[in-house]
Amino acid sequence: MPNKTIYVADDDLPLFQRAQELVGGNLSSTVVTALRRLIHLEEGREAGFEEIVLQVGRDGARQVRFQGALLGDWQDMDDHRALDLHVYRSRKGKILLHTHTALWTDYPTGQAAGDMKDWKYWRRFFGIGDRPWDWGDYEYEIFDDVTALKGRIPDKLYRKVADIVENPQIEELDI
Repeated sequence: MPNKTIYVADDDLPLFQRAQELVGGNLSSTVVTALRRLIHLEEGREAGFEEIVLQVGRDGARQVRFQGALLGDWQDMDDHRALDLHVYRSRKGKILLHTHTALWTDYPTGQAAGDMKDWKYWRRFFGIGDRPWDWGDYEYEIFDDVTALKGRIPDKLYRKVADIVENPQIEELDI
């Protein structure tokens, strides 16, 4: 088996030791594990995928993570609820539908809602910001292909997602 020498600065030794403790092996297996993860992530990024972290469960208390690409999203609001849909394609070609349903009857009130004079309250109420409605149910479903979404999401969103899946988002013109 060929040998490779890695020179490590004295200041970086604690980093290598900690990584080795976490992996539970020798230094060689630690480096190989880290390189595999790096290669996996970078090859995915080169193919147009990014690491996606989604809220799941009641009030988004848990998270799931995968490599994927956003295909389309949809927001709808009525007198009863706010609905937020996101459709992703995973690196393995699966389709993930992430749904967030926030019922107005569940909207935090009193001290939990904050002061109505506070700008943050109004941003939250109108669904503005990175995590606009931070209450409600966050769910996800995984499908083998995009056709399984037909009838489960609004037609306009389905047409957009199906078109992206069937055709490249960016077409290279050799002109």
